[in-house]
Amino acid sequence: MTRDDSPREIPANPALRRVLDRPHGPALLELMTDGLSGGDLTTLLLEVFRRRAERLSPADVMRRYRSDRFVAPAPTSLTALRRAEDAFVAELSDDFEMLVLSPVLPLAAHSGVASVDPRKVIATIRGSEVAADPTNGLALEASARRSLALAADPRSSAPVRLAASQRVTRAQHFNSPGMLAHFQIFGLVTAGRDTGNRSFEYEQLAQHLRFAARALAAAGSRRTEIRLTCLEDANRPIIERIRGDLAALPGTSVVEDPGRATGRGYYTGICFKIIAGMDDDQQLEVADGGFVDWSQLLTGNRKERLLISGFGIDRIAENLTSSSAHDQAPPH
Repeated sequence: MTRDDSPREIPANPALRRVLDRPHGPALLELMTDGLSGGDLTTLLLEVFRRRAERLSPADVMRRYRSDRFVAPAPTSLTALRRAEDAFVAELSDDFEMLVLSPVLPLAAHSGVASVDPRKVIATIRGSEVAADPTNGLALEASARRSLALAADPRSSAPVRLAASQRVTRAQHFNSPGMLAHFQIFGLVTAGRDTGNRSFEYEQLAQHLRFAARALAAAGSRRTEIRLTCLEDANRPIIERIRGDLAALPGTSVVEDPGRATGRGYYTGICFKIIAGMDDDQQLEVADGGFVDWSQLLTGNRKERLLISGFGIDRIAENLTSSSAHDQAPPH
């Protein structure tokens, strides 16, 4: 039973129901969920997987390698991937600090803060989970740094700007061709304090979007479209100002996307998508971002603000940098 002594609802998951239909199935689930401490559960699972691993032969490992979508190498060219990544690193301003993130995060780092379905994340038996997006790890680090700043000065407004390029894994199935279980994302976060008049929101959003335009141009995009969605009417002046300020960027257009359905409830205030391509016939969604409330939750301070951006490096590498390199290659 749960802490409130009410029955826990069983998700409509056929595979789980098959397990729970076995003798002692529901009791076992409750024991492992609520009856064991985190440390005891880890100890138990380590022994379970040790015993299972002992029964597996090299042939078993090879069969799993051939069939498991999580472990297959990416088809992306390393040269193209590095070229795209280097273009983004080169365009990053000096006030962003590049981090080398851990491949794992604390359990619930995605679901407890970012409201991501835990079934879309790969949990480990050691009470952690495999990174599904670098912005989650960056948000944790930025919030930790902001907490230290607030402890020293409760009115600190010094922004924390962090970036990372990380190979991440997501557990949900994608039906579109070319969609991998693991892929590279270049992520940015800017954390800070509400300084009034939504000045934080405007300044940081403008910085992220200018970086996006520069980096995508350096990676080979000839036409970049930034689609802004206003999620709260109070932020509309920011969008109008951003559209005016970014109008002069070469090869870049800024439009409003009021009909966007995804991301509502995930982002707050303003969110965006970025479409890039070599010409009008090739249009690729390569980036997504916006404001989130994660730093408020992680620091316990409602005045905190956080902006995140994520760029799909695999997609950029396969469709932009490779085409750009081909165009620049000398004739044979």
